[in-house]
Amino acid sequence: MTITDQQVRLMMKEMSKNPNLRIASAKSGMSRQTGAKYYAESKLPSEMGGARSWQTRTCPFAEVWGDVEALLKECPGIGSLSIFNELNERYDDRFSQGQQRTLQRKVKQWRALYDSDDRYEIFFGQRHRPGEGAQTDFTETASLKLSIQGGSYTPLLCHTVLPYSGWHYASPCPSESILSLKDGIQEAFYRLGKVPQFHQTDNSTAATHQKGKERFYNKDYLDLMEHLGMKPRLTGVGKKEQNGSIEAMNGVFKRFLEQQLILRQTRDFESESVFKKWLHVCIQKSNISKRVKLEEELLHMHDLVVKRMPAFNESSVRVTKNSTITLGNKIYSVPPRLIGLMVDVRSYKDKVEVFVSGTKIQSTPRLRGAQRHLINYTHVIWSLVKKPGAFERYIYRECLFPSLIFRRAYEAIKAGISREQQDKTYLRILHFAASNSQSDTEIALDILLSENRVPDIQSVKELVLGREPILKADIPEFEASLASYDELISGVMA
Repeated sequence: MTITDQQVRLMMKEMSKNPNLRIASAKSGMSRQTGAKYYAESKLPSEMGGARSWQTRTCPFAEVWGDVEALLKECPGIGSLSIFNELNERYDDRFSQGQQRTLQRKVKQWRALYDSDDRYEIFFGQRHRPGEGAQTDFTETASLKLSIQGGSYTPLLCHTVLPYSGWHYASPCPSESILSLKDGIQEAFYRLGKVPQFHQTDNSTAATHQKGKERFYNKDYLDLMEHLGMKPRLTGVGKKEQNGSIEAMNGVFKRFLEQQLILRQTRDFESESVFKKWLHVCIQKSNISKRVKLEEELLHMHDLVVKRMPAFNESSVRVTKNSTITLGNKIYSVPPRLIGLMVDVRSYKDKVEVFVSGTKIQSTPRLRGAQRHLINYTHVIWSLVKKPGAFERYIYRECLFPSLIFRRAYEAIKAGISREQQDKTYLRILHFAASNSQSDTEIALDILLSENRVPDIQSVKELVLGREPILKADIPEFEASLASYDELISGVMA
């Protein structure tokens, strides 16, 4: 590394303050030996002899450099590690791992001198205009190692930024869906009360769909843009640098959150709502430095005068004879009294609500990813307890074990009683849990299993309802003696 005059001047200045050569050299970015040389000479590099133009040792790749150049020309994208491995194959492991860094340096030098310029892409910094556009992207939070009451919590963040001012907002969401995008975008702009001219996002399935070789906007996304008064704009496929402002802000903001978590001294939160409040405070802190440019940008943005779009999709579906409804490719159970009826369903980003004649019947978590069905055992147990033979091959059988303790109880029942009674016994216990209390039933099952007793409906009922027979204590019968009372009375009369 070439030492500059500025470094030597800094080293001399530090030595005048504190005559410790090791510290002064480190502060000026040079080794102690180099610092000692310039300190002893009391000269700047420009005042000393010219730069060395010879090598201090023979290059170990000099004899095979022709092979290296041939590989670099024939395979322009090849890396130095691949070249190193290829040379060892050709020359019987002639080169050691310690020489790999030398090859990397030589390859880098060759490319700087002789490589073709058309292989390299230049990124052109852009001048943003106030109020012109906004960018939105989803970013993961797994690297933050968040948890809720000890359980892993890895929400996505729907992150929106105004490139000119750098103002941004992020909303946690369970998945990269149009509902999450709709909620995240509106959460950001309704806080500002204004919108820019354009809104830009990448080619995610939340905003676009594939048709042939091209991608087109989803109708729901276009409806959102029209409602808010913004023009949609896409990045090129695979061109995330075109969304550069939000891509950069994703990293900056997560590094900021990491520091806030360190200050908080815990990554665990009591609930999702507590996390959302903490995230909102972090965003406010992060935006403090952007206030001046934001005020300027707001002057060039349009007022948001329309009401917020509902953050759900609404549809009408018929309840099947299986007591289920199908939304897309996801299946949800509903109460059996709704079989054959048309119900109204509202799909939010994180839940699904079912209505009949305007009355909400149930609310359940929304399935995402590879999850295909969500069957509530309380919806089917009333019929299944009457048809126990259907349990063994029921397609959603695994959903009828609401917790691990029920699974353990079923295995104990299978091992402890006859085959004909196994399913009936378990279904009766499950029916009792649905009719009374699942948590109390789980406690009863845990007690029975800890005592190595095979669970049955009667034992569970006795434990839950308090009807367990009280064992008679082995206490001798008390016999009263009146003589002691006579002595006590005669003593008082005396």
